[in-house]
This record gives sequence, structure tokens and C-alpha cells, in this order.
Amino acid sequence: MTCSASTTLTWIHLQKLVALAFLSQIAARANSITSMFLAAGSTEGKYLAHWPEYFIVAEAPGGELMGYIMGKAEGSVAREEWHGHVTALSVAPEFRRLGLAAKLMELLEEISERKGGFFVDLFVRVSNQVAVNMYKQLGYSVYRTVIEYYSASNGEPDEDAYDMRKALSRDTEKKSIIPLPHPVRPEDIE
Repeated sequence: MTCSASTTLTWIHLQKLVALAFLSQIAARANSITSMFLAAGSTEGKYLAHWPEYFIVAEAPGGELMGYIMGKAEGSVAREEWHGHVTALSVAPEFRRLGLAAKLMELLEEISERKGGFFVDLFVRVSNQVAVNMYKQLGYSVYRTVIEYYSASNGEPDEDAYDMRKALSRDTEKKSIIPLPHPVRPEDIE
């Protein structure tokens, strides 16, 4: 089964984003998303205002919230680093394995293409092999490993991330996806 024509993709509203965060049943993520958009005057609070086109929600015909993607455009055009960035992608458990994540990624890539991006990137936990494999199937490759990118809780060690990238048509030589030969630390990321 795949994402059907009856699926309605709409621009996201703050109330739906918060509701979707709770759908993921991950309290930590819900709290961070909620605070991201409700923190008055914070940089994160301006996120939605700066990149509204990068916030997309999928609704089923009956109005059920199926999933969402949010991102932004960032980087330097002069250094050929202007790109789309996937900040979060989530699909409710009952709507997984329908091709929805792939469709949401495709829409974000199209927006990044229209904005003249060289590539799209995202960060994913090294241990999340289901997600890593899905992104590889969508044409993403590991550009670099970021040491201890994800902070752990309860005394567990921090976790590394893959910075995965997919070149867009503007990067005709695919320079943006040439893997770095060594890992980097979070403070080394621009």
C-alpha cells in the first residue's frame, strides 16, 4: 500500500504540530517541539515564521493526523552550501509503511530545489538502522559522522549521528555528497 491520492497534504498549523508531536508518543520530543514553538522570543520560536513552506502535515480524509515534516533553508550560496535541512520527520505508527515518509521527503526536496539548494541534509542516530536504510533507499548517503551529536539521559553515553545528504540538480558535480574521511564533533558543524 502506498500514499494515495486521497491523502491530503496541507501546510502545517501550530496546533496540529503539537498534536502530532504527542502522536509520536515520545514525551521528550513532544516537550522539545512544544517549547520550540511556544518559547517567546527564542530563536526556535521564530523557526516557523522564517520557513513556513518547510512545514508540511499529512492528513487522512477523515482528518486524522498521519505525519509531518519540518525543515529550513540554510548555508552559504557562495561556498555552494545553500541547502534544505530536515529538522524532523514523523509518521504516526498506524500510517507507517504506506510511503508517507518518502512523499514528505520528496516535497521538502522539491521546495529546496525551487529555492536553489545544492543538497538536502538531515541528522539521524547511527543506531536507527531502519531510518538510515529508508534514507539510503531515498537516495541519501552518509556525508559524515558527528561524534556524540545526540545527548543521552539516565547516565547512558551520548550517541553519534550520521549527517546524510542528497545532492540536488544545482550540484551538477555532486561535490556536496563527497564523504568526509573522518568524524567531526558537534561544535565543528557550521
